[in-house]
Amino acid sequence: MIECRPWAKVLGEDDEDAVWTATIDLFLLNTGNAYDALACLFGVRNSFGFRPLAEERGLPSDASDGVRTDFAADGGPQYAHGTTWITWAELSAADWDETDESGARSRRAVAGDASPWGPVWEVMRTLGVLHGPENVRLVVWFD
Repeated sequence: MIECRPWAKVLGEDDEDAVWTATIDLFLLNTGNAYDALACLFGVRNSFGFRPLAEERGLPSDASDGVRTDFAADGGPQYAHGTTWITWAELSAADWDETDESGARSRRAVAGDASPWGPVWEVMRTLGVLHGPENVRLVVWFD
C-alpha cells in the first residue's frame, strides 16, 4: 500500500491533521512477483545477495487506518512476514546502480522505472512532488 500525509507539507508533520492516509493498493499497479525485485527492495527471498533498501522495519507505528485494516485482514503479524516500509525520499536517494553480490543484476534492472515497479514509482514520485518526498511511503508485507 502506498500511504501519504497530505497535510504534513502545509501544516507540519507534527500537526494533528497530518496523518497518514492509505492512497493506493499495490495490486492495482500490477507489480508482479519478481523475487529479485522483492530481494533488492525488501530483503524477501534474498538468495540474490542484494543489500535491501528497507528490510524488516515492521508496520509503522503511525500507519493509516487503511493499512492497519488490510494488514489485519491478511492475518496480521501471525501470518505476515517481511513487513516493512520505505519513504519516497529514501527511494529517491537509493543507489539504483548497486548490484547483487554476483554483480549481474542492478537495482535499476530488477526494480527500476522500466520494471513492473515503474507504475509504483510514478505514483510515489507524483505524490512526493505534491506533498513532499518524506510524506509518501510504501508499506509492504508478505504471506
